[in-house]
Amino acid sequence: MYLKTILTFFICLALFNSIDNQAFAQEYKIKTIVIDAGHGGKDGATHGLYSKEKDVALKTALNLGKALKDSLPDLKIIFTRETDVFIPLYERINIANNAKADLFISIHLNDMPVRVSKVVDYYKKVRGRKVPVYRTVTSKSTSTRGTETFVSGTGRLGEQDEVIKRENASMFLEDNYQKNYEGFIANTPENDIMLSLMKQTNRDRSLKFASFMQQEYVNAGRINRGVQEKSLAVLARAAMPAVLTEIGFVSNPEEEDYMNSPEGQTEIVNGIIKAIKNYKRLVETSF
Repeated sequence: MYLKTILTFFICLALFNSIDNQAFAQEYKIKTIVIDAGHGGKDGATHGLYSKEKDVALKTALNLGKALKDSLPDLKIIFTRETDVFIPLYERINIANNAKADLFISIHLNDMPVRVSKVVDYYKKVRGRKVPVYRTVTSKSTSTRGTETFVSGTGRLGEQDEVIKRENASMFLEDNYQKNYEGFIANTPENDIMLSLMKQTNRDRSLKFASFMQQEYVNAGRINRGVQEKSLAVLARAAMPAVLTEIGFVSNPEEEDYMNSPEGQTEIVNGIIKAIKNYKRLVETSF
């Protein structure tokens, strides 16, 4: 098994180096961008006081696409969804792969996990003694705020990470998720190597674009929660630089208001467009 794994590694390394070198040898232009509005349809549980993540993500995606068409008319803009429908994660990235997209942007809203605890509700007497009676209470932080952007990493799905669990939960709503994500869920040594090599080709470009996005959020006065590499299924099979950006916390009332407001939408969209222009300028002059 060890020798097989090593052999697989070197074969894949040679293959991906060959593909990457060919890409670098050609003139590179950003021509097609796929914009993915996170969740949708039956996958829409995350919400704030009055709005749902899936609805705000869709509004932001559509606003971004329209603004991009106005700002960079030569770009081809493709949406993974334009209405409140459920699109399987593997289908979202297939849309980008089939279109030979140069950039994939998945838009989401962050949320804080619900914490469950027990508190004493009252005491009752049992055989002359006071015995506490507990009740279960749930709570969620409403003060956490800020933006963060993710690129696909080599971590495993079993990580105890709230973001990974929440975003990847969409796959289990699909009828054939076991078949659709067999390779991604398997976690075999060969699969880990293949995934690592595929992502390495675009890793630096994804990280650079994610950094540009975070910088624009900071320029607008937002809290910077950084760029992170995580095992997010929607990015795992991307054949191009791909990011998932959390534009704010829907669990924070102030950020929920901001993301729903026309002013907030304009600021978020303009920041992403500036990041795209900076990234476009960089890669088109560096290759």
